[in-house]
Amino acid sequence: MEKYITVTNEDFSAITPVQFGYQSCKSLHAYGPAIRTYWLIHFVVSGFGNFEINNKKYRVSPGEMFVIPPWVETFYQADKENPWEYIWIGFNSKGDLPHNLNDIIHLPEAFGIFNSMKKCEGMSGGRSSFLSSKIWELFSLIKENGIFKTDYVQTAREIIHSEYMNPITIEGISERLNLDRTYFSVLFRKKTGISPKNYLLNFRMDMAKKLLSREDVSVSVAAYSVGYGDVFNFSKMFKKCYGVSPSEYAKQKRHPDF
Repeated sequence: MEKYITVTNEDFSAITPVQFGYQSCKSLHAYGPAIRTYWLIHFVVSGFGNFEINNKKYRVSPGEMFVIPPWVETFYQADKENPWEYIWIGFNSKGDLPHNLNDIIHLPEAFGIFNSMKKCEGMSGGRSSFLSSKIWELFSLIKENGIFKTDYVQTAREIIHSEYMNPITIEGISERLNLDRTYFSVLFRKKTGISPKNYLLNFRMDMAKKLLSREDVSVSVAAYSVGYGDVFNFSKMFKKCYGVSPSEYAKQKRHPDF
């Protein structure tokens, strides 16, 4: 049995760990006001403290993270009676993060990730890679526990973009999304201005054009590569879309002077 799992291409930018540590703070231990040049996330293991950012003040409890973005002034201080213990990870990002992070994130489940980061103390060459993997694991946990509205149309497009070479159908896609076929088609057309059937066809044909522009790709290989097991049907659809057969298109692209 085959099982395809759709993976969203979120164009992740590189994440580079720059700092890791943990501390049991003394009463009223404070840092700031100060500005960091990198991202810094603290996970509170026990105790309490206060966090200030963008003129907002937060009381932070165990199981919560407070997030310090780069180039933003912040201040944080341990509680007088029950000072916090926390674990932190600092990192740079070459672009936007996978998703927006709130100032405070309540996610007790993240303790396991932060606590496992301590293993890096016994590492040398693999420390940065290990911590980077833990940051991505944290992002995954945050996203899975976040409140996100399902974008059925975007998910459908992601399925098409990643599986167009397989014999997928609009009926199959709507079933995977647990949507009625007619409702799904209306939803898709409303957002994109085109039916899902034509979107799939256009995407496949566009990929076929790119393949046929290469010297070493035959019509049959191009057909199979974009989800058509029947070369005749592929040629028929290609000509309907572009007015020329796949072989004629390939000849024009490969030998434009003839």
